[in-house]
Amino acid sequence: MNFDLTEEQKMLYKMIREFAEEVVAPGAIERDRTKTFPIDVFKQLSEMGIMGLPFPEKYGGAGADTISFTIVTEQLSRACASTGITYSAHISLGGAPIHLFGTKEQKEKYLIPICTGESFGAFGLTEPNAGSDAGGTETKAQLQDGHFTINGTKIFITNASFAKHLALTAITGVEDGKKEISAIIVPTDCEGFTINCPYEKMGLNASNTTELILEDVKVPEENLLGKRGNGFKQFLTTLDGGRIGIAAMAVGIAQAAFDKALAYSKQRKQFGKALSDFQATQFKLADMAVKIELARNMVYKAAWLKDEGRVFSKEASIAKYYASEVAMEICDEAIQIHGGYGYMKEFEVERYLRDAKLLEIGEGTSEVQKLVIARQILQL
Repeated sequence: MNFDLTEEQKMLYKMIREFAEEVVAPGAIERDRTKTFPIDVFKQLSEMGIMGLPFPEKYGGAGADTISFTIVTEQLSRACASTGITYSAHISLGGAPIHLFGTKEQKEKYLIPICTGESFGAFGLTEPNAGSDAGGTETKAQLQDGHFTINGTKIFITNASFAKHLALTAITGVEDGKKEISAIIVPTDCEGFTINCPYEKMGLNASNTTELILEDVKVPEENLLGKRGNGFKQFLTTLDGGRIGIAAMAVGIAQAAFDKALAYSKQRKQFGKALSDFQATQFKLADMAVKIELARNMVYKAAWLKDEGRVFSKEASIAKYYASEVAMEICDEAIQIHGGYGYMKEFEVERYLRDAKLLEIGEGTSEVQKLVIARQILQL
């Protein structure tokens, strides 16, 4: 770590790196094979005070910053990307909207359980017909007699099986043909709320990916998160922060793949020499190291801007776009350096590639990131 971190951040880095290597990494292969959610890992993270890391202490958090969140997400993802995405979503998609837009009462009721680890954080945005086009939301919430009645389906939702409540987006009205989209906090034990896990995924197998079905789910009007009709703006703000988490995940996975490739290249002998003695391998490793360094700098710049209270939307998209693309490249090269062994699960690099692919898709595809970046630089 070459950044000028504070003493607190250095201590956090040392602690979470050791925890990731000693506790998280040893079970990663087996969790991927059995698709077992790392609940024991998160119980320990709760005891360490990590689950509410960037949120205020009065709500059970640690009062840390975005750079600290980035450090934890990168190191967890380096050991096990399923653990990394669970943590990133817990903070940036689950806790952040309530922290940013919730009332004092909502924070006391819903943010505290997230910070203490009593509940996992989750966010209901994506729908069968509303992925990159989040404005295509079809879930409806009708207000009558002081209650919202919600009907709709959400897909690809992280952590919902372990969340006691989550914020989700729904249409609360239509004016001049334009949808009014609002965010509403919904307890997951509401009558008519069903959570399914129907997916066979390519990677991130130990993370929890769910489908939410809401059939006449009733919640009080006080569960409206922020101002009515501001749901679209709220989730755009939420995604900006979430993209820093995805980018940090990408750096962690890329670093893990590089570490494996570097170690293997030094010990694997071909034609009487170590692979690392061949210039072709050296050039691959040099390119990988450069790309990781650039990606990490982009992630930390976006996190620093956020902590400084400055505009960071473009930088978050740049970091997410570049880091996710680079992670795929580096994982691919790591497999190539391993040769046939890279295709085998016990060497782990094939898992890194499978896990990394989602990062080019989730929280805005690479193509969407290019649109965001272009609009910023063209001021459209």
